[in-house]
Amino acid sequence: MDKKLLTPGPLTTSLSTKEAMLHDWGSRDKIFIDLNHSIRNSLIKLIDGENDYQCVPMQGSGTFAVESMISSLTSKNSKILILINGAYGHRMKIMCKYLNRSFIEYEVAEDKTHDLNEIEKIIDSNTDLTHVFVVYCETTSGILNPIEEIANLIERKSLSLFIDAMSAFGALPLSCKKIKFDAVAASSNKCLEGVPGVGFILVKTDIIKIAKGNCHSLSLDLYDQWQAMEKNKQWRFTPPTHVLAAFSQALIEHEKEGGVAGRYKRYSNNCKIICNGMQEIGFKQLLVNELQAPIIITFMQPINFDFEKFYNALSQKNFLIYPGKLTVANTFRIGCIGHLNEQDMYDTIDAIKEVLNELQIKI
Repeated sequence: MDKKLLTPGPLTTSLSTKEAMLHDWGSRDKIFIDLNHSIRNSLIKLIDGENDYQCVPMQGSGTFAVESMISSLTSKNSKILILINGAYGHRMKIMCKYLNRSFIEYEVAEDKTHDLNEIEKIIDSNTDLTHVFVVYCETTSGILNPIEEIANLIERKSLSLFIDAMSAFGALPLSCKKIKFDAVAASSNKCLEGVPGVGFILVKTDIIKIAKGNCHSLSLDLYDQWQAMEKNKQWRFTPPTHVLAAFSQALIEHEKEGGVAGRYKRYSNNCKIICNGMQEIGFKQLLVNELQAPIIITFMQPINFDFEKFYNALSQKNFLIYPGKLTVANTFRIGCIGHLNEQDMYDTIDAIKEVLNELQIKI
């Protein structure tokens, strides 16, 4: 029996998604070409982006997709404001350094969201800004950033907004009719419940059309990848065929569940059960409920708490959680996404109670 993955990804997947990988696919065969085309169209529909956006898949983890987005859709003349409240904002900053992109940063604590008035002041004081980068749900803490309010401000300032939506896409709303953005990057193995190995970028058509020559890398060149897929619907280099087959099945199941709204409902219920159960045990949640996204929850480690022993004992009961990533406090994280339901969440809480009793840990 597979262990339950209460993590930010890779995640527990359905049996039918796993079974989709039991076949071999010819990357130049029409059946696979049609499957790839269907995935691209399905992802565009999830943002209501038909006719205005292009979907360009990219091999690798979500980080590959984010770097491809930044390197291909900005130029050496761009100046970028990066909004940081966790590790993934910092990662975009590192990418900009590697790419020699000019940037400034506005960083707040990992349990805080950015002040919109401060963002506006920074923009008004830096009239040469061209782009703003933001993380929708920052997996470091599980915080939900106010993406619609930020997008409205950036639109008023006539700047280009890029979104890292890795831990949000497919479960949190991201309609381009309500949230204005030029590009968003995400991956198969988060809220869409596929397996790791492919990311994707959804980008406005008029933005990618002028992206030729920006990228530093052949493999990550989003424009070149898009051009190839537009010409013959094929990947430039060997595609992750089995991963894409699983992704196609995962998207079918996502739609059957009710799309974004259906998945948000299940994840929200999972999150509520974990938060309430952990609170009853005595664990302290990092974020207030208003800032907590129903994706992954950060809990403070009690004094003299041995996380490794706790983790290993839970693992023996077939539940895998995640270490903390905060720089300011000792924490651990429990995810509520993936192919898991409310019974799995109740079972998780029961397992945690058993482990605390067996290890004689008092909270």
